[in-house]
Parts: sequence; structure tokens; C-alpha cells
Amino acid sequence: MNKSTGPGVSREDLLAACRGEGISSVYQPIIDTARGVVVGYEALIRFPGYEEKNPEAWLSAARRDGLAANLEAAALRSALTHKHTLPANCFLTVNTSPDLLTSPEIRAVWAAQDGLGGLVIEMTEQAPIDSYVALEPDLNALRAAGAVIAVDDAGSGYAGLQHLLSLKPAMIKIDRELVKNVHRDEAKRALIGMLGNFAGRIDAWILAEGVELVEELDALLSLGVPLVQGYLLGRPAAPWASLDDDLAHRMVSNRKPTQAVIVRDVLEAAVTVESPAAAMDAFAADPSRTEVVLVEGQHRPVAVLTPASASLAVFNQDLRVNLDTPILDALSRAVTREQYDRFAPLLVTDNAGRFAGVARMERLITALTG
Repeated sequence: MNKSTGPGVSREDLLAACRGEGISSVYQPIIDTARGVVVGYEALIRFPGYEEKNPEAWLSAARRDGLAANLEAAALRSALTHKHTLPANCFLTVNTSPDLLTSPEIRAVWAAQDGLGGLVIEMTEQAPIDSYVALEPDLNALRAAGAVIAVDDAGSGYAGLQHLLSLKPAMIKIDRELVKNVHRDEAKRALIGMLGNFAGRIDAWILAEGVELVEELDALLSLGVPLVQGYLLGRPAAPWASLDDDLAHRMVSNRKPTQAVIVRDVLEAAVTVESPAAAMDAFAADPSRTEVVLVEGQHRPVAVLTPASASLAVFNQDLRVNLDTPILDALSRAVTREQYDRFAPLLVTDNAGRFAGVARMERLITALTG
């Protein structure tokens, strides 16, 4: 008789699932509210080969039996199976537990990938985090490989706020409980607005998940929430579901008005290089050149390099803004930078995170005040 490790989950089944047997992934679309188009998908694990279908039961059983990292690694491998067929200009989000991030099993999944560009790694809250400092090397390695870090269930409690402050995410997912009936609750609207302001200050996006009612969608549109996800917009399904045309039209028609002047209006071209050595070659070829932009896989910008920073190969990831970011928002983010580079050009990206050009502070200020 198989030893049971949880409701409906035997140890034999759990070990098989950890080997990737009887599991699969489905993908739920994520929508850009400004354009009414799908810009990403969240991968979710399913267990079609077993009597027990509830993922929470499996995850709970795996934790009690000491196999959480094994099962989560199997889920990630399943989720990444279709990554190479992801539609153009779309990202893929996958879930992982911060306390398992440093495990050999999870590290092996990332190492097996040919780069992590276009991947959003959501940090879920399955177990308490003893030390965020211990996670920094792995988080930095993931970012260096092209991944974006997201925090799941923001606004769900004190631990969620700790996640925001410690993980410094590029995407913040609003907890479903905040989204539920948001059209009837001014306090929820106020909190989502505060999260949106916070996200803007740290150069992050917010994503409202669990949208099930048209009224909820309209409330989120009025708040200017840029990304949404939920059953109303598309259920988890095989790759790659599209958005209903009527909903797309509703978003474009009802979205919150933006400022008339956006970063796209002051965009400038810039020379790009793929290494500090290539930057030095560019400076040597044209001594009058003062800067170039370092890019990595899939043409994603990293930093503005000067002759001094390129020669030392020491630089920080520079501030990135989207082409459609209002200029006032871009300036608000820029002034939070350290004083020594507060007036450096901003790196501008398209919706897929690819480099589009630079925006200089003087042109941003002139466009706003002129």
C-alpha cells in the first residue's frame, strides 16, 4: 500500500510527478489595458495523470514530504516546454518559492535554459523567508540572464510588503482579494492606487490578477492599471489563447486618459554594443562620442556606458522606461536615482523590453514645461 503524503496524493504518485510524469502546463493570458492586446502568459501546473487534481494539495504534500524543490522544478520544466513558441512581443511568467530559489533542483532548471530573456519569475509566498540577503546572488544571476523578477499577491499582508521592499521586483501582482469587487470598495481602489504609485517610483509594473467581472475591469481601467489577468479575459488553456475582440475594444475605449506627452515623443537613437570591450572600440573609432548603450540578449538594454565606465567595466543597471510612459512619470522615477547619475539619459524600451532609444533629462523637462 502506498504511503499517503496528503489528501489524494500517494508517495509513489508524488515521486512520479517529480520526474515529470502525469503533469502538464496551461497558460493564462495577461493583457495590456492601454492597447487591448495579449502581452504575456502565466504558466500554471496541472495534474491530468492523477485522481487528485488540486495543485495546492500536491504542493502541500511535497512540502510535508521534503520534495518541494523536486516538484517545483518539474513544474518549471513543464512550464518552459513551450517557451520557444511564445508569440512575438510576449513574456512568460512562472512561479517559484523564494525559499527554494537556492536549491540545486531549481538552479538546474535555469542552467538548462538558453538564456532567460522574456521570462518573468514570480516569487510566491509558500513559506517564510529566513534571509532575503541569502537570495541576492541567485536573484542577481537571474536578472543577469535576462529574467524579470515579480512579486505575487501584493497587498495580502505584512509579509507581502516585506517581499516588495526586499526583492525589488520589476512587476507587482495585486492580490486577487484586492481585485474582487473593487468597483464597490473605495478603500480597495485607494490601496491599488497607492500600489500603482509605489510601482511607478521603483520603475515597476503592476498586474491585477483574478479579474472576473466586467465591472472590476472597468474600475481597474479607471485607475490606470496597465496589466490585467483573470477568467473574464481568458482562462488557463493550451498555448496560446487570444483576447476577445469586444473586451479589447472595451479596454481601448474606457482606459484612463494619459498625459498628452509621452517618452516616445522625445526619443533619441543611440549606438548599442554588447560588451564593455566593444564600447571601448566604439569610443576609439569616434573620439567625439560620449556614450553608448550596453545591450544583452534579445536587445534588452542594461546601461549607458561612458569611456570611463566602459574602461573600468563597472556600471549599474540604468533606469528603463516604456515608450508610452508619461513624461511626468518618467521624471518622477528619474529623480529617485543616486545624485551622481540623476541626470543621465533614461533607457527606453518597447513592450517586449527591447531597446528603443534614449530619453535625455533636458528634453523631458523641456517637453513638460515648454
